[in-house]
Amino acid sequence: MRNLRKWFFRIILCLTIAFFRSTIFFVLLYKFVPPPITPLMVVRLIEEPVKGQTHRLYKDWVPLKEISPNLQLAVVASEDNRFLEHFGFDMDAIEKAQEFNENQKGRRLHGASTISQQTAKNVFLWPQRSWVRKGLEVYFTFLIELTWSKRRIMEVYLNVIEMGKGIYGAEAAAQSYFHKPSSKLTRSESALIAAILPDPRRRNPVNPTPFLLERQQWILWNMTNIGKIDY
Repeated sequence: MRNLRKWFFRIILCLTIAFFRSTIFFVLLYKFVPPPITPLMVVRLIEEPVKGQTHRLYKDWVPLKEISPNLQLAVVASEDNRFLEHFGFDMDAIEKAQEFNENQKGRRLHGASTISQQTAKNVFLWPQRSWVRKGLEVYFTFLIELTWSKRRIMEVYLNVIEMGKGIYGAEAAAQSYFHKPSSKLTRSESALIAAILPDPRRRNPVNPTPFLLERQQWILWNMTNIGKIDY
């Protein structure tokens, strides 16, 4: 029994060491190398044919300098006002979201995920809500904030985020919706793309609903408030 216990703890220790080594390796690798594919992309490629639906995978990595500053500002205004100030987690936004959600009964709840958290989730984790995945999201968010610059986090985010059905990243979205490179996106177009991000598979910036147009106007207003992003 004693030997069995030693063997068990040795296995656990080896697995723990392997986990930390592998995750740190990939976080450091993606600091310099574009992630070739994300878990969400793989899930979409598998699940939609199973449902009898055709699925495309449209993505085109471009460096941050080739993505319009308008879009960079729009996603900050829409998703994470304090992106440049926090270390991965916006505690003020979390507290406000908790207070708001406590008063909701069956209505849509507010989230408080930062751009850093969304990047960690998209690049390293599977699209499922659970306490295990949330814990890993905290871990990976801490790692990328510790090792990547804010510019790199934004660059990866804007290249891997789902922006429509089969559309991933700023360049693919700009080409699909507005038939232009992402470097040429206007403030209005950028705000529309940012407006679809909470639900990109059901919203279309080319045929915006009144709700989407209202959200676009709020994002434009907030973009003016923020002014510019100075990495």
